Amino acid sequence: MIKPDLSLPLPDDVGAVHFVGVGGSGMSGIARLFLAAGHRVTGSDRSENHNTEQLRDLGAVVSIGHSADNPGLADADTLVYTGALWPDNPEYLAAVARGIPVLHRSQALAWLINRSRLVAVAGAHGKTTSTGMIVTALIGLGQDPSFVNGGVIQSLGVSSGFGSGELFVVEADESDGSFLLYDTAVALITNVDADHLDHYGDHDAFDAAFVEFASRASELVVISADDAGARRVRARLDHPRVVTFGESENADVRVGDIGSEGPVDFVITYEGRSYAATLRVPGRHNAINAAGAFAVLVGLGLDPEASLAAITAFGGTERRFELHGIVRGVSVYDDYAHHPTEVAAALSGARSVVGEGRIIAIHQPHLYSRTQAMAGEFAQTYEELADHTIVLDVYGAREDPVPGVTGALVADRFSDASRVDFLPDWQAAADRAAEVARPGDIIMTLSCGDVYRIVPQVLEALGAPADA
Repeated sequence: MIKPDLSLPLPDDVGAVHFVGVGGSGMSGIARLFLAAGHRVTGSDRSENHNTEQLRDLGAVVSIGHSADNPGLADADTLVYTGALWPDNPEYLAAVARGIPVLHRSQALAWLINRSRLVAVAGAHGKTTSTGMIVTALIGLGQDPSFVNGGVIQSLGVSSGFGSGELFVVEADESDGSFLLYDTAVALITNVDADHLDHYGDHDAFDAAFVEFASRASELVVISADDAGARRVRARLDHPRVVTFGESENADVRVGDIGSEGPVDFVITYEGRSYAATLRVPGRHNAINAAGAFAVLVGLGLDPEASLAAITAFGGTERRFELHGIVRGVSVYDDYAHHPTEVAAALSGARSVVGEGRIIAIHQPHLYSRTQAMAGEFAQTYEELADHTIVLDVYGAREDPVPGVTGALVADRFSDASRVDFLPDWQAAADRAAEVARPGDIIMTLSCGDVYRIVPQVLEALGAPADA
């Protein structure tokens, strides 16, 4: 992958912009904003998808495949790239040779949004959902924000949009430190569960980045009272206005009485008053996400009761416990969870809706470094919370393969080998999932890689027509 130089000054004007990797959920959202702002947008990706089709409909010129001859590149004033890009990409090399500004996607986003009153949502887990809740609520409250989220907000059908209000809400990426680029007014930290140590080096450096992110917030910091890492960060903060949220007794915004069946219900206590709510999405983790979103909204001066009611309109984001079909009584879901903590939350949410049924998980390990470091944690989480697990091979994304690091590392850590299969062949994995499942069960794919592409094979293996 290309390591971005985030210290480089941003250009005064970006002009016509060419996006390499424009079909990704984050990149397509940023490209859509540049189109809305009146910029000429071109781009490329390795394969066609819904995002590339939507961008063409909005006026972008999108090529499939990477080439220095792709339309728009020769006339582009700025090139924007995704973090998954390799240094030998021909479009990247052509832009460098021409001497035009070459920006990481976070730099392009910072250029676009730093003139706004910014709400930035960061954390190892929960930030896409929390961002979606805040955006949904602000729209419901008539605030009309601009926003960029890491996933499509289902009720809106998009991951980004330009509004007429003063607020801009963004999911801020901590993976490479780029969340420190933003001129943040309100910072929400969902948790500080150490990840991306390939970039930070150690846990203390990871914590320090969140301390800096929070310290830069000009108006307000909202931070978890439950998460151990967030408490470490809170202890190091010297900020005039900090609001905590969570189940902890001493949280400023306290969530309690969380239901455990289906769409989650809960009670939020704030400034001596209690407010009950039921979300449209399952899982106790989503009740806690809602508490963080509520803290942001009331911190912005919005009415508590109306804010919580507006949050309940949130219907989820794509790839977060997303139902793709039900065949012979078996429900097939996909989820973006790719860290043991996220997997635990996703499987717990699934458990709250499966009733007497079972959960068959299809796990695609993401990144060689994460798989090598956390194979035991993944195995323990799946063995505790799923009834059967099928492990695929590693999705390397931006990393080169590491000898000996495969999905077998996870499967081999199960104490009960009868509850896990390591099946690198996707058709064999889909067939095995269908063989294990029975009516009332959930089959659930989990990863931020491309595991969602196995879903049609699973549905077909269950008995759905091939074009379903």
